Amino acid sequence: MQIVGLGLIATFLVVLLKEQKSSVAFLLTVFAGCVIFLFLVDQIGEILRMLQKIATDTKINMIYFETILKIIGIAYIAEFAAQISRDAGQGAIASKIELGGKIIILALAIPILTAIIETVIGFIPST
Repeated sequence: MQIVGLGLIATFLVVLLKEQKSSVAFLLTVFAGCVIFLFLVDQIGEILRMLQKIATDTKINMIYFETILKIIGIAYIAEFAAQISRDAGQGAIASKIELGGKIIILALAIPILTAIIETVIGFIPST
């Protein structure tokens, strides 16, 4: 409820300020986004602990687990940065941020894709 309340109050204030003080409105938008993110840090930590427990219990190779967490983190950070850029009216920069995030994700995913392909090939009987 705090996040929803903060979001609605910030939205209302931004709409009021946008006509007269657009720079202040933008700063308020960024500030509200950061505060909402800070509200979520504890939840994110709890989710990471649960995922780590699942990975440990299932004996998943921790290198793959860490890589997947990095990929998820990059996706969220790139999306957050792109939305801030869009809020500032910079759609072209937002698109480049998203493209950069996707390329980094692909680069991180290559070892996982390689392992999956090697596993599949291992199941194919040789003649």
